[in-house]
Amino acid sequence: MTKTDDQLNNEIGQLLFKSSPNGAKKVIAQLEFTPELDCIYIFDYYNQNNELNWYTLDTDITSPLIDTVRELRQYYIDNNLTNGLPAWIGCIITVDIENAKIDFEFKYEPFIDVYSEYDGDDDDD
Repeated sequence: MTKTDDQLNNEIGQLLFKSSPNGAKKVIAQLEFTPELDCIYIFDYYNQNNELNWYTLDTDITSPLIDTVRELRQYYIDNNLTNGLPAWIGCIITVDIENAKIDFEFKYEPFIDVYSEYDGDDDDD
């Protein structure tokens, strides 16, 4: 039986909640798919002092999360929810742990620049 978008959203939220670091108030997952549907991802969280930090997920969470987000994207395609436009290539998922809320922001253009913070080039010009 095919899952609904609500079921997929709940599954994604549960995976991120389950994987959240101790003391996290909010987690933010950024996932972007390449044309080959490989996934680039970044995971951040806000702690109790509202400080932004990054974290990594174990593969037992990362793989199901990526698969479920892919499944959600395919759901949008299969159910003609793209309004005639190309399907989104990624999303930013925010889980507010304190208020048990989840928010999805779909992205249609590349938005994760994995090299900018780690290229070792401190020049701003």
